[in-house]
Amino acid sequence: MTQVSITDLVTGVRSGCLASFPTDTVPALAVLPEKADLIFAAKQRSQNKPLILMAATEDDLWHFVKGSADELLIWQQVAKAYWPGALTLVLPASDRVPRIMNPADPTTIGIRVPNCAIAQSILSRTGPLATTSANLSGQMPLQTTAEIEAQFPDVLTLLPTELAAVNSGIGVPSTVAKWNDGIWQILRQGAVNLF
Repeated sequence: MTQVSITDLVTGVRSGCLASFPTDTVPALAVLPEKADLIFAAKQRSQNKPLILMAATEDDLWHFVKGSADELLIWQQVAKAYWPGALTLVLPASDRVPRIMNPADPTTIGIRVPNCAIAQSILSRTGPLATTSANLSGQMPLQTTAEIEAQFPDVLTLLPTELAAVNSGIGVPSTVAKWNDGIWQILRQGAVNLF
């Protein structure tokens, strides 16, 4: 059992530990971006499945992507329309993104701001984190702290008292939209309809 307070979870994440916390979709596994290999190992995840960079605000994310001024304007308009929310934007990655976030294609990065107060509170103190759903690769996302602790006994989770006021996520992963030569390509249809 590794149930901790929000403060201790933030401290643990900052020191390089894996953690899990609620989001507006499904519970996340999260770690510092430069420690993303811990998620791949814990989930037994293929290196060709990239992780998402999640942050408390959109302003925390823009320096992790690169594009023309016009492109940035388009991306920011979409972000303002759907964030915080269940939309992941896959954009060209800047050199600030650790390669381990997306080993198979380090030229792109998925970014998202969750519509979840507890996730935003954690992310505002840790900075952007490498995230993915809490489950073994190929299995359904886990929904409860008990399930997450059973599958990932070393991962930091929040005490029940910290979760009392949390509305559970919708249980549906985020929609993933990739910017591809000037148009959006839907890689995964999830909770948000972009078009």
